Amino acid sequence: MQRQLIEGRAALIVIDIQAGTFVEKDERAIPHMPDYAERMALAKTAINGARASGIPVIFIQEVHRPDLVDFGRELDGDEDVHCLEDNPETAIAVEQTGFTPRDYLIKKRRYSAFFGTDFEILLRGLRVDTLLLCGGLTDVCVHYTFVDGHQSDYFCRVIEDCVAGSSIEAHEAALRAMEYLQTGARRSLDEVMTAMKAHAPSIETRTQATPAAAIAH
Repeated sequence: MQRQLIEGRAALIVIDIQAGTFVEKDERAIPHMPDYAERMALAKTAINGARASGIPVIFIQEVHRPDLVDFGRELDGDEDVHCLEDNPETAIAVEQTGFTPRDYLIKKRRYSAFFGTDFEILLRGLRVDTLLLCGGLTDVCVHYTFVDGHQSDYFCRVIEDCVAGSSIEAHEAALRAMEYLQTGARRSLDEVMTAMKAHAPSIETRTQATPAAAIAH
């Protein structure tokens, strides 16, 4: 079934755009496809557009304890130790995203933003129907968050200009997999910006939503 890009109320979900993304390195704990940082930086356009349209912006931050106790099976594959909570590179990339302390922030220990967090409590409080996803990695945290959102009956869209994967092949495969789950899931930044402007809530709606916004800060 073909759906609208935004069904009901939307939220922009900014996944794991953290300071280390923009630090030049010869080797990384997690592989990145070419133009990874540029794609992450482009997400700021979507963030600004969401704010201008009164659409909530929810930042997701992967963070792990320094003793590695919460990695689980995450290090059994191609990934090395990453996103330790005492490492400055684990912080949200403030300059590149415009993140402020007043923004919604969900910290996660695993790939999906839903797993072991209060993400869905926040979504319900904001009465969200559609998740607009950006960030990284397309084939890992974005994909797993999309799948869990799909399984929880949210309408899920991925802004393909503003996501990047561990490789070009993995990135493209994940986008195809998400499109398989929801027809029309893959959307360009231009399409999303247009849809956000069209769905900008009225002043009355914004006022009514304000009390719910206080629950997750």
